[in-house]
Amino acid sequence: MELTSEQQQIVDKATLTKTNGWQYLTVEGSPYEIGFEHGYLLTDEFKDAIRVYTHMTLETMGMDYSFFVEQAVKLHKSKIPDEYIEEMQGMADGFTAGGFETSLDDVIGWNAWMELTGYWWPQVAAEYSNNPPAGPKGSHCTGFVATGSATVDGRPVIAHESFDDFWSGQYFNICEVIKPAKGFAIKMQTIPGYISSMTDFYVTAAGLGITETTLAGFVGYDVDGIPEYVRSRQASQYAKTIDEWIKIENTGNNGGYANIWMLVDANTNEIARYEEGLKHQELLRTKDGYFYGCNAAHNPRIRNLECVDNGYNDPRQQTGGRRTRLEKLMPEVSGKIDDDMAKKILADKFDPYLGYECASSRDICAHYDCDPMYYADDPHGVWNVPFFPGGSCDGKCASADDIENFRMWGIFGRADGEPFDADAFLEQHPQWNWQKGYLKSRPSQPWTLFD
Repeated sequence: MELTSEQQQIVDKATLTKTNGWQYLTVEGSPYEIGFEHGYLLTDEFKDAIRVYTHMTLETMGMDYSFFVEQAVKLHKSKIPDEYIEEMQGMADGFTAGGFETSLDDVIGWNAWMELTGYWWPQVAAEYSNNPPAGPKGSHCTGFVATGSATVDGRPVIAHESFDDFWSGQYFNICEVIKPAKGFAIKMQTIPGYISSMTDFYVTAAGLGITETTLAGFVGYDVDGIPEYVRSRQASQYAKTIDEWIKIENTGNNGGYANIWMLVDANTNEIARYEEGLKHQELLRTKDGYFYGCNAAHNPRIRNLECVDNGYNDPRQQTGGRRTRLEKLMPEVSGKIDDDMAKKILADKFDPYLGYECASSRDICAHYDCDPMYYADDPHGVWNVPFFPGGSCDGKCASADDIENFRMWGIFGRADGEPFDADAFLEQHPQWNWQKGYLKSRPSQPWTLFD
């Protein structure tokens, strides 16, 4: 489809570079223009993601992808601010102009997929299922922030890696710069068609760095609240300080995509950990030390009253295993943390249950796909399935100097750089052949500086 002269003028404002497995995208202008640029330039990636998610939603949940789109429109459309409705409409028009017909409702449903499948669905699944889930099964990341005596220069460092099913994580390869007409410019890891990061790694022109790890086994959802993808994007775009960010994020909290947020302020050298349940929250902050997240809630009220099966004290489970490792590793590296050390921490493969280096689900850099799960005996635990095709999908980090210069580091694929060969994996583990044609290989990639 040939662009109109007006559409071409919009697209000319954007840039797209492909490097080391990433799509490095810069968009700017009005909300509609930002969305159109994103949609048009990432049409092929979005089209393929919808193909895969449509198949996998049915395979993994027994419900059609379109069911969740319809529910998202009913629940969320009226709660999305006009600014982001305009951006989503721009995305829809951009995808359509790129050759993949897409509506505003399609984009809303796509942005809401994680929240609805993981948080709304467990609340209503008993109406459709004889075996409803107790809560989100996934456990999506490792992250930390450090400052003061914990870092090389006494200033903040932030780092994160995403965990997911590989069929989903294979689309986490967008690094997007948004230069909006209002608010601060943001640079974030994201996914084709999303208005927020979703994987949640941001640096902002206000001098903030933001990341999180999800609360494993969280149960709770308020259908009258504001979607998390709206709140996190709005907070990252408009907040000048940690306090402002938290206030915006928690306004209208609906429990969707409940997280252990970790933030840094390069202006003040302060770091914070904000655990945000639906009923309970906790904020800790310091200018000397570190905070980490491994999906297991630190706060006892959130952990015991709002979560199930989070593996807090069980080193056989991936949450408890990573917590065990981080409790030992972070004090050992304290004082040495910078970008290079952050990359090493994210790539760590020491199995704290076995007591030696071993690629497994219990590592900070999780390798579920090669773990026979001999030791995990909780059938309700996170991904306790032998040779599960999931785990570390990427790595990101930024120092205070990076944030001040509006840059970040990223590696696409596993945080340790090891490749994933989908064909070889399926040949060795044919029980997963139902993912053939939807599961992609990811070769080894180097770390990339997005400057």
